[in-house]
Amino acid sequence: MTVSTSSTTGGEPRADLVTVTIDGVEVSVEPGTLVIRAAEQAGVQVPRFCDHPLLAPVGACRQCLVDVPDAGNGRGFPKPQASCTLPVAPGMVVNTQASSPVADKAQQGVMELLLVNHPLDCPVCDKGGECPLQNQAMSNGRGESRFAATNGTKRTFPKPINLSPQVLLDRERCIVCQRCTRFAAEIAGDPFIALVERGAQQQIGIAEDAPFYSYFSGNTIQICPVGALTSESYRFRSRPFDLVSTPSIAEHDSCGAAIRVDHRRGTVMRRLAGDDQDVNEEWITDKDRFAFTWAKQDDRIGYPMVREDGVLRPASWPEAFAVAARGLAAAKDAGGVGLLPGGRLTAEDAYAWSKLARTGLGTNDVDFRSRPLSAEEESFLAAHVVGSGVEGWKDGAVTYADLESARTVVLAGLEPEDEAGTIFLRLRKAHLAGPLRVLAIAPFETRGLTKVGGTLLPTAPGDEPAALSSLLGHADHGVDKDTIILVGERLGLVPGALSAAAELAAKSGARLVWVPRRAGDRGAVETGALPGLLPGGRPVADAAARVDAAAHWGVTSLPEAPGKDADAIVASAAAGGLSGLLVGGVDPDDTADPAAFRAALAAADFVVSLEVRATDVTAAADVVLPVAPPVEKAGSYVTWDGRVRPFEAVLHTPAALPDCRVLAGISEELEALGRGRRLGFRTVDEVRAELGQLGPWDGEAPAFTPVAPVTGGGEGLALATWKTLLDDGSLQDGDKHLAATARPAVVRLSPATAAQVGVADGASAVVTGDRGSLTLPVEVEASMVDGTAWVPTNSYGTAVLARLASPGSRVSVKGADQ
Repeated sequence: MTVSTSSTTGGEPRADLVTVTIDGVEVSVEPGTLVIRAAEQAGVQVPRFCDHPLLAPVGACRQCLVDVPDAGNGRGFPKPQASCTLPVAPGMVVNTQASSPVADKAQQGVMELLLVNHPLDCPVCDKGGECPLQNQAMSNGRGESRFAATNGTKRTFPKPINLSPQVLLDRERCIVCQRCTRFAAEIAGDPFIALVERGAQQQIGIAEDAPFYSYFSGNTIQICPVGALTSESYRFRSRPFDLVSTPSIAEHDSCGAAIRVDHRRGTVMRRLAGDDQDVNEEWITDKDRFAFTWAKQDDRIGYPMVREDGVLRPASWPEAFAVAARGLAAAKDAGGVGLLPGGRLTAEDAYAWSKLARTGLGTNDVDFRSRPLSAEEESFLAAHVVGSGVEGWKDGAVTYADLESARTVVLAGLEPEDEAGTIFLRLRKAHLAGPLRVLAIAPFETRGLTKVGGTLLPTAPGDEPAALSSLLGHADHGVDKDTIILVGERLGLVPGALSAAAELAAKSGARLVWVPRRAGDRGAVETGALPGLLPGGRPVADAAARVDAAAHWGVTSLPEAPGKDADAIVASAAAGGLSGLLVGGVDPDDTADPAAFRAALAAADFVVSLEVRATDVTAAADVVLPVAPPVEKAGSYVTWDGRVRPFEAVLHTPAALPDCRVLAGISEELEALGRGRRLGFRTVDEVRAELGQLGPWDGEAPAFTPVAPVTGGGEGLALATWKTLLDDGSLQDGDKHLAATARPAVVRLSPATAAQVGVADGASAVVTGDRGSLTLPVEVEASMVDGTAWVPTNSYGTAVLARLASPGSRVSVKGADQ
């Protein structure tokens, strides 16, 4: 029998393949394939602990020993060999434990040694029930142990050891397979943990005062084969065999990482990385892994509420729908309604918001961008983003695999380690495989940029257009058709920056991709939750596009004039222009001007809030409608590369409904009042069916209107800021151990700027903007652009948009004692 693992011609294996015999089966594999992988392809599972397909081979545990006899061709070995480090060779004969007493005895011997000091605490071990050591001790170990411990006891250590506030180590369980240290060094680029001591005392450890503060540390817990590493938030809380597992998609960024949600009795106990080689492989960020308790906090909204005599009171769903519809209809007549759905929506929910705005409330005043934005951004999204994904209808889609094969990747307005962790890991992987050149247009060299071997193009806030334009024809940093330009949403805050990126791509042949921060942003663009864009890329300004959408929706016409963007909606409501606001999942402190947003809430005649938990919006609302968090509803996220990632509900809670069902209820009441048309769907499946029927716009896409850059600065330092992966965001509430691993808030200055303002590294400084002041420790950064101050947007106690200034504006810095 012969097994070929690659394409064949005329039924014969490819000539360049290597043929080996494993347990009597001939296998043809790629040159360089490890014996353990060839055995898998032959249908033989060799036991292992240290081996992992995404980590470099190390041969640490020796559990995968196989017998490689001399077949007369010089390919044999006198002793059993570790199959995880041994490449195949032509004519090699391999006998695994399935056919060789030598290999079987060797594996049993290794297992016996591993169990000499391993504790027999399987009933209380978090890994019990899903433990490779437990399983393989049964399948490949001896039935009895010959070990007699000194004084009848095994070696023990004080435990647990806190490698970080989240990751704990039980040293006596560790078999020194080095999976954790290899992951930290190879995959995450965070070698905070390492092997310490020697011989029998060798163990995993950290340097003094250098805890395992990695954004990806939780992956080491998942790949640990023996339960030596556990998480503080899950430790001793459940048994694996008591859990129900459901596949899902992470909701914290636009990467669409596959996850597995383990729950018991209606409560999520833990989340693990899913296995999706096209997207996140087997890794996720700590935020995706641990930040799931936010939806179970005490301020969770458990029932609809309506305001009566100035006080919110409980209401039934039918009453809340009716009150919301009457109030919105009155606001529509008085001055109009603005819709602010936020960027946390599924694509199905965003479509419901988009459709309700047009068919129920007769307006294009809908914008998902609950963040700082720019005038040119929507034009850029309409021309370069809609339909340009993997499952779209335009050519040139960029995928995760493309990041690995690209020759150059330009990062503009994007810090992947903080804003798109899965992208960062792919860039890190490509850097190690080489050759990949990463160019970052940023104010300083971040840790993430260093870990992908990147080159900093030092750029002060506001100078991004010039930096992008300079890449054309640059002798060292020029871009070409083998370049991918990753544009973060922050680039849109600089006038002319998106125009410069589009021009660079057009002239160089590079591929341009927009990477939003929130999971729902790309889906909201595709489904028309924008003032100038209808679902599927249909431009509001195009009469034929409006007729096409109206025909699908069964209405005679749609509003013609492009609507107000989020900033204009807020300004109009605050000034008394718009009478009503329909708001979903918007944190006021995330908006471009938090004070103006709160003023708009106070000035609006009628406010409806769709929320999971109590916020400043629900406190001001006239009707509060509880909506389901991602774990309690089905839906789809559209990733930065346009990949549709559907997921089903994990838990079912009758106290909350998906946005699409809530909006459908309001639309039905509007139709009963004769003030609009019902959405025509109630379930996520019905929304998906309608989206499929609507399809993409086959007419001419709107052209991108370039914007000229704005030159000139002002007094003070330019404020650079972005959100770090772990911060004070409401979707991270409830896990104090995760919160303890967040990086501290600092103000970063260049050495020259620090000397100019008279502050030293480590000293406290007061940063003052037009909205207030923050007192932060100073971190002098050698690579920082002069004349710039960087502050994390929303780390604990910062809230830059509410308490300091808008990004790119001018701030002053002085010593706290000055």
